[in-house]
Amino acid sequence: MVYFVTMTAIVTNIKQLVGVRQENKLLRGKELAELPVLNNAYLVIEDGIIAEFGEMKNLKPQTSNLKHQIDASGQFVLPAWCDSHTHLIFAASREEEFVDKIKGLSYAEIAAKGGGILNSARKLNEATEDELFNLAWKRLEEVSKLGTAAIEIKSGYGLSVEGELKMLRVIKKLKEKSSLSIKATFLGAHTYPQQYKENHQSYIDLIINEMLPVVAREKLADYIDVFCETGFFSPQEMETICKAGMSYGLKPKLHINQLNSIGGIQTAIKLNAISVDHLETMTDEDINHLAHSQSIGTLLPTAAFFLRMPFQPARQLIDAGCAVALASDYNPGSSPSGNMNFVVALSCIQMKMLPEEAINAATINSAYSLELEKEVGSITVGKKANLIFTKPIPSLAYFPYAFGSNLVERVMIKGEPIE
Repeated sequence: MVYFVTMTAIVTNIKQLVGVRQENKLLRGKELAELPVLNNAYLVIEDGIIAEFGEMKNLKPQTSNLKHQIDASGQFVLPAWCDSHTHLIFAASREEEFVDKIKGLSYAEIAAKGGGILNSARKLNEATEDELFNLAWKRLEEVSKLGTAAIEIKSGYGLSVEGELKMLRVIKKLKEKSSLSIKATFLGAHTYPQQYKENHQSYIDLIINEMLPVVAREKLADYIDVFCETGFFSPQEMETICKAGMSYGLKPKLHINQLNSIGGIQTAIKLNAISVDHLETMTDEDINHLAHSQSIGTLLPTAAFFLRMPFQPARQLIDAGCAVALASDYNPGSSPSGNMNFVVALSCIQMKMLPEEAINAATINSAYSLELEKEVGSITVGKKANLIFTKPIPSLAYFPYAFGSNLVERVMIKGEPIE
């Protein structure tokens, strides 16, 4: 195939155009399994935007005279992935901890050796802003080739005024230079630095009084996040930090219920959190509260996979009417991969999501979790032409079924192929 950069193009003979929608809607319950498709379809792109689509039999003769034409015979075309939870900015990998876990060391034992989040924080604070940008840029290039075109990136490995601001400034630079749609989240409350282990309030004061004013002044973040968990931040501490962030216009997107159910769901809902992420440990009461809220439950199956934890109760959440999204949790400690194709496959294999449910959760619902539903997440006229072209495959279900094969033939972001 010939790859090119184009202002106007038409894709013809698409075996199946997936996720075609006339209007946006956050999907819940049975609606999550509804994935509208067009067989034997065409799609017109103008200036990076979806201008028109339909069945080949309805293609007007004059439209076929466009300058550039792509023949997608045998291929499925999907909206590109929206990865709504990542920690993509980090200075170094942590494979030595991976080996320690295999040998049987617990998280506490690894942390006692200087591992865990504090390990990433130490290495990040030693790295320069340029070094962090170059590493992050390579990761963005990698995930874009795998089909991700919209992404959220968190701070949280700085755990100091200088470190957190450095991370957020790198994200701002990525926003300016990348063709991907990027949202930034301030996660100063990821864990307590060693010097504040016995003095939580002083670190919370540091976040509120020294970090947040600069974050707001330099417009470095769209959201605020807190790791609400036993041994980290309590629901009450999370509420205090979030309210401070909300006073600067930062909306909550929160780490909740990864290891324990400690009231984080209820507090997050009270804060009108855009999303509550992780949810490995959910009680019936937690599920009921989430189902009757506007918050989106973002599931991170590759983190559960990598940590050998029970997977999120996706079927219970969906059947209860919760709005569910999928994301990679790309980070060096618990999910060292941003491959959303594997996230979708794992969601089907281990969480019993239907292929249609997983694709919707990783596209339109994840777009809602990023508040980008008007720009990305579906094949809709007026949205960005962010597209995944599969290799020729027999069916849509084959895409997550053949999880070990890279079935992405090409990716377009704003109508331009990723080389």
